[in-house]
Amino acid sequence: MSDVILDASAIIAFIKPEPGHGYVAPVIVGARVPALIIAEVCSWLTQRGVTLAAIEEGFGYFAFRVEIFDATRAISTGALIARTRHRGLSLADRACLALGMELGLPVFTADRAWADLDLGIDVRLIR
Repeated sequence: MSDVILDASAIIAFIKPEPGHGYVAPVIVGARVPALIIAEVCSWLTQRGVTLAAIEEGFGYFAFRVEIFDATRAISTGALIARTRHRGLSLADRACLALGMELGLPVFTADRAWADLDLGIDVRLIR
């Protein structure tokens, strides 16, 4: 189990594999992942013809600690728009950042738009 948060780009980098997958490999099993990121990665895989059974098997292998998206987290995520609008972050991106802020854990991403956000959290670019 690892005490990190993964965004969709980090998970996809590991799955493909693409540059940065080596940074994700040691922390992917048991990583914390917001439920919205699970939906995002599932959408990406489904669009590429991966079956639901294979997706469920893969997610089972990773043993992600899926973090619920309740009202409190939804409010924190929504409020981040004011501080991230200039970077065009998605709802799922902001859910990762809000979770990182809440739990005080590093967030792994391949999205360079996160690099200079001043949110007081540890954003780790994987490439």
